[in-house]
Amino acid sequence: MIWAIAILMIAVSLWAVGRPLLRSAGTGPRAAEQDLQVYKDQLTEVERDLARGVLAPDEADSARIEVSRRILAADKRVEAQTAAKGAAPAVNRTVLALVALVLAGGSLGLYALLGNPGMPDRPLQERLAEAQQRRAERMDQASAEALAKPVELGEVPQDYIELVTQLRQAVADRPNDIQGQRLLALHESRLGNYVAARIAQGQVVNLLGDAATGGDYAALGEYMVFATGGYVSPEAEDALMRALTLDPENPRARYFSGLALAQNGRPDIAYQMWSGLLAEGPEDAPWIAPIRGQIEALARAAGVDPATALRGPTAKDIENAGEMSADDRQQMIRSMVAGLAERLSTEGGSPEEWARLIRAYGVLGELDKAALIWTEAKQTFADDPAAMSLLTPVAEELGIN
Repeated sequence: MIWAIAILMIAVSLWAVGRPLLRSAGTGPRAAEQDLQVYKDQLTEVERDLARGVLAPDEADSARIEVSRRILAADKRVEAQTAAKGAAPAVNRTVLALVALVLAGGSLGLYALLGNPGMPDRPLQERLAEAQQRRAERMDQASAEALAKPVELGEVPQDYIELVTQLRQAVADRPNDIQGQRLLALHESRLGNYVAARIAQGQVVNLLGDAATGGDYAALGEYMVFATGGYVSPEAEDALMRALTLDPENPRARYFSGLALAQNGRPDIAYQMWSGLLAEGPEDAPWIAPIRGQIEALARAAGVDPATALRGPTAKDIENAGEMSADDRQQMIRSMVAGLAERLSTEGGSPEEWARLIRAYGVLGELDKAALIWTEAKQTFADDPAAMSLLTPVAEELGIN
């Protein structure tokens, strides 16, 4: 099917370009030939007027000279057009051949360079199964750490290195000191010693046992990812899943879980997670910059157009969500709300879109965010009574006016 469509598109393009090129240059009467016939008729008329005595002989001579001059000029134009009539189709055919070569050869060449002509159709279930297999067979933490390149930091003050050395000794003397292990993990990471940071944070989690928080597991997963140079291993993913189980809103765990999904063939879910993080902010959060640098490529991999897909849920969307499970419904709405919030914050939008965003946060039960959007909307549309008449009832409905 794709080849049939490609051939059809090339044929239509060639027809549009070639039709005027191949049209005969001499079709229909030419202007020079018409002029020549008019001048010949004028010369006949001069002779007729001279015979009838309407023109004097000297006037007839002058008229003959002028008309003859025009006849000669018109005759030269006819000869030029006749020569061009034979040459133009040949030139045009050459141009058309070059256009066909560029369209067909160039398109096929680009596809051979950028595409994969030999790849067969792959159903969605097959691709999901392959992603699941690749995820199950991926490299473990220890192997990835062995392959990771050392982190190169700038110059570190000697007194700071001495303090960290003292901390290492103190933790070695008191290995069950949870606070000491936390501090060691933090400062090892600042020195770029992410394997040591991962070991120390792992000890924190082990010492805390059931008292470990989502933040503790998120920090462990983060150090694991840094220790492998950005690769999310099965062990790191397990730590991140534990973090999300204990704290579903933990932004670090959500960011690195999205990274794991993107690395393992699920850009669709990763895009939803990262869109939500972008919408929530804050702008100076450490995960915002890397998300912004990758979100467009991730959207394309997920089959989403970032320019049009970042929208908020309509009333129909929310109605349809009623047929989903509670978790799926919440995920769908959050994804669309995050997209709309991101677009309005960067590009602005209509009063209807602002009202939709306020109402959507109300649907999610996040009235604090709805109130913030309402405050921003009032500032944006302060001088637009029509917009305020649309937005105010929505705020009153949610009790945030």
